[in-house]
Amino acid sequence: MQGRMVEIYGKEASGKTTLALHIVKEAQKLGGCCAYLDVENAMEPSLAEAMGVNTENLLFARPSCAEKTLSIVNTLVNSASVDVIVVDSVRKSTKPSKGFSDGNEFTCGGSALRFYAAVRMRIMRKELLHFQDKITGISIAVQIMKNKMAPALKKADLEIEFGRGFCREAEIFLAALEHGFIMKEGNGYWIEGKFLKGQREAETYLAENSDVTDQLTNCLRNQLFFRAQDG
Repeated sequence: MQGRMVEIYGKEASGKTTLALHIVKEAQKLGGCCAYLDVENAMEPSLAEAMGVNTENLLFARPSCAEKTLSIVNTLVNSASVDVIVVDSVRKSTKPSKGFSDGNEFTCGGSALRFYAAVRMRIMRKELLHFQDKITGISIAVQIMKNKMAPALKKADLEIEFGRGFCREAEIFLAALEHGFIMKEGNGYWIEGKFLKGQREAETYLAENSDVTDQLTNCLRNQLFFRAQDG
């Protein structure tokens, strides 16, 4: 995806900023240099750190208008020293008259952004997540509406935990259950010889035992990778 433009769009509070921050986090883990342009003046550094973003090594700016935003982007791109540039958001940088209706969502920049973007990701908020009568997060669906790099219209269901971001343990749990690495028995689950009562307890166990989580992750990657190779 190097040198490509990706558009992430959806209704407000659907997880767009959370997804962008996780992209930054993963790029930093690979040694990449990232820049974050907070046009909306809404990104909280402490929240980004809670999600795993290294804010000390993050190029951060809050441009006041579209001209300054584009000037910074142009400088960073021409420097060829930045791996990921996030503009949050394009809607705030452009005038309302420049919008383009895409179903129920509103994307800005007319047809230019949707045309030049190599990948367009639509985020849809599904429902609130509860634990012990408390709202702990939201579940979302991310659908690839356009993809010049691979087949489009793929869809992923994800969970966002407030104050933490995407729940990695929930994703691993569901994938491992689907592919037979976790066994269900009644209302409980067997994980590496340990019986856990309910999905929440199983996810907590995975969060507290990184070695088990890493082992399940490797098993999933091996199975899915070889299946893709055989296909």
